[in-house]
Amino acid sequence: MINWYEKVYHFNQYNFDVWVEEQASLIPPTSRVLDVGAGAGRYRLLFQHCEYYTQDFCQEPTTIGKYTDIDYISDIIAIPVNDASFDVILCTAVLEHVPEPVQAVKEMARILRQGGKLLLTAPLVSFLHQEPYHFYGGYTPYWFKKFLPEAGFEIDRISANRGFFSLFGQEANRFHALITPWRLKNQGALVYIGMSMLWLITLPFLRGIFPLLGGFLDQLNLEHTATVGYFVSAIKR
Repeated sequence: MINWYEKVYHFNQYNFDVWVEEQASLIPPTSRVLDVGAGAGRYRLLFQHCEYYTQDFCQEPTTIGKYTDIDYISDIIAIPVNDASFDVILCTAVLEHVPEPVQAVKEMARILRQGGKLLLTAPLVSFLHQEPYHFYGGYTPYWFKKFLPEAGFEIDRISANRGFFSLFGQEANRFHALITPWRLKNQGALVYIGMSMLWLITLPFLRGIFPLLGGFLDQLNLEHTATVGYFVSAIKR
C-alpha cells in the first residue's frame, strides 16, 4: 500500500528512486562511481557494490548540516581528479543549479573513462528551490541531444518522467496544499471561511482524483510535450 501511494501521489521522487536503483543494479561490482552534486547522499546505499565517491560544492543553504561525506568539495566545472578517473558518473537534479551546465557536462566527460556511463536527470518543469542556487527552469530532450554529443557522449536513452496528466495531478495536489485555510488565519474570518469551503469542495478532486488519473491518462499518449523531467543515460565515446 505504501509503495502504491508513493507511486501515485509522489510519483516524481518515486520514479527518480526506481530509475537510479535500476541503473545501479546494472553497474558491475568494484566500478568507480562518482555522484556529482551528491548533497545528502540519497543514493549512497544503492552503490555499496561499487567504489562510490561523492562531489558537491557544499554551499546550498537548505542542505548545510545534512551533506553526506563529500570526497571532492569543488566547483562542478573543476573537479580535482585526473582524466578518465571513473567508470560511472551519477548526476541527479543538479544541472538546474549550475550556472554553466554545458561546462559541467564537459567536465564530467573529462573525468569519465572511454566507454564509461553517464546517468543524468534534470527537470523540464520546476518551481524555485535551493535558492539562490537555481538558475534554469528546465531542460528539453533537444538540450541533451545537442550538448551531450558535443561533449563526447553517445546518448543511450532519454525517457520522460511521466507526462502532462501526471504533471497536472502533481500540481493539483500542490494547488490544494497552497489553499489550506489555516495558512490564511490572518486574512479575516470571511476569507478564512471562504477558503475553508473551497478547500473542502476541491479536496476529492485535487488531492484524490486528478493525481490518481494522471498515470492512467498518460498511458493513452494524448499529449507528448510536457513532463516533470527526463532520465538520460549516455556513453562516453
